[in-house]
Amino acid sequence: MGKSNIISGLDIGTTHIRVVVGQSAGEQLNIMAAAEVPAEGVSKGVINSIEDAVSSVSLALEKAERLSGLPIESTFVAISGSHIISEDSHGVVAVGKADGEIRDDDVERVIEAAQAVASPPNYEILHVIPRSFSVDNQTGIKDPVGMTGVRLEVDAQIIQGLSTQVKNLTKCVYRTGVDIDDLVLGVLASSEAVLSKRQKELGVALVNIGGATTSLAVFEEGDILHTKILPVGGMHITNDIAIGLRTSVDVAEEIKLNYGNCDLSKIEKRKEIDLSEFSEVESGYVSLKQVTEIIQARVEEIFKMIESELKKIDRAGMLPAGIVFTGGSAKLPGLIDFAKNYLKLPAGLGKNQSVSSAIDKINDVSFSTALGLVVWGQGVYSSQGTSSPFDKIKPVQMLTNVKKIFKKWIP
Repeated sequence: MGKSNIISGLDIGTTHIRVVVGQSAGEQLNIMAAAEVPAEGVSKGVINSIEDAVSSVSLALEKAERLSGLPIESTFVAISGSHIISEDSHGVVAVGKADGEIRDDDVERVIEAAQAVASPPNYEILHVIPRSFSVDNQTGIKDPVGMTGVRLEVDAQIIQGLSTQVKNLTKCVYRTGVDIDDLVLGVLASSEAVLSKRQKELGVALVNIGGATTSLAVFEEGDILHTKILPVGGMHITNDIAIGLRTSVDVAEEIKLNYGNCDLSKIEKRKEIDLSEFSEVESGYVSLKQVTEIIQARVEEIFKMIESELKKIDRAGMLPAGIVFTGGSAKLPGLIDFAKNYLKLPAGLGKNQSVSSAIDKINDVSFSTALGLVVWGQGVYSSQGTSSPFDKIKPVQMLTNVKKIFKKWIP
């Protein structure tokens, strides 16, 4: 981090690229700017054209620099996409010192031992998240440093990404002349912005509905229990409307934004939409009921996938703090009520809980990931560490190697 304590978060989404810039003043975090530009060269959360993505990222960073009046030299970057996988792991080590007192380096060694999982070919580890430690036979320990014992164990969650996608993402950022502080799983970053410590303790699911993917993270007792990236998002709803109404994708998007709802009980059944108000080429009327039925079917599919993931970890209908929704598509009218009925859980929109700022944009659910990255960065850099459950996450070792490779190609 530079002398000026500037922390920035870059969220490269399928439809938009968002940047939030903050300035750290001790424990205080001041948000200086929030910028967004349409994304090019990104599909389903992964880069599919380096050149297009580089120009979009450059544009977003320049806009953020202009708004904040601060130079962005490095940034925390969100990584997402359906290639991300997570699995449970277990590590065991003998305590190093003769007096049996557990020190930081013992904790590091046991987390490294948990990292020795059999990764699928071409995958690399992004995060090793310790869930709980056990010393000898005492289980459920949050922080074992200072305790005495002979055998130290950890239950951890390993989050991995496809190497080629990770490299494409990092290459894209380095090509803009900006360094990467770290890669962070998007939904973990969002959780830093919109979930309180109490929610994570009680048991909560965070669902980020993006353009082409929906990310899920489940927390309990302050730890992350499960993560999953589902291959459906807001763009699928738009495509469904376009096919169902036999209209263009642009008109379908406008209809979704202006008339979209996923709760049939909340709409006027007889109301019709005049297509000519969206495009000179279009004509005729479509019923609002038909549009709502199309949207409801796709949202129901997303909820079905979420429920299936919750069933895998025996948490379906069993999360006291319910489900918190973020991401641009979470603003769809009727979604929260529909979620309550379908998933049989409390549900609400994610609110920025961590930073107060004069910039209204950061309170928008679509900015939760970029804002969360800045909060994550503040936690990483504050000397007291962060109260987040991720303060023992190992930084991504591969970044230094990747940097060496791509620095050669930067003009």
